[in-house]
Amino acid sequence: MSHTRTYLEMTSPDELVPGRPVEDLTVTPIDDQPELIKDLERRIGAPYGWKSANRPDEEWVALLADPLRRRWAVRHRGEPVGLVELAPRADPGEGQSDTEAEIVTFGLVPEAVGKGLGGYALTLALRLAWELHPGVRRVWLHTSSQDHPNALRNYQARGLRPYRTDEQP
Repeated sequence: MSHTRTYLEMTSPDELVPGRPVEDLTVTPIDDQPELIKDLERRIGAPYGWKSANRPDEEWVALLADPLRRRWAVRHRGEPVGLVELAPRADPGEGQSDTEAEIVTFGLVPEAVGKGLGGYALTLALRLAWELHPGVRRVWLHTSSQDHPNALRNYQARGLRPYRTDEQP
């Protein structure tokens, strides 16, 4: 079944439109917790058919060893309810290695969806992306029509703008 992939970007931290703050919602680094990273990725992605939800162990080894990728747990009242994964990307025209930050993974586990956490969780993820490296000039991500129905709306509400769409088989 085909789906539409939408790429969105933000070119200044001033474009961020913060979501309503949620008490006791935080993001904490989890790069040293591979089992938690894998568990969150599986739980978040499985309902939407993410390939990463069924990633084989040999792929995980390579991804978790990548020193440029950083991961945080979204926690509500101390419990992990989501995942943020960021990676710096080079701007080929600039010859720099960290002028862009990709939000590789953003999502909430199924039991946290629909509880009003997503807007503020995305706000925290975008702030992390802008702080990833001092030279970041663009933050981007992509979403799919197969993702949660509110995903695209949440991204746009936070100030991300679509810049490309394509059809995926």
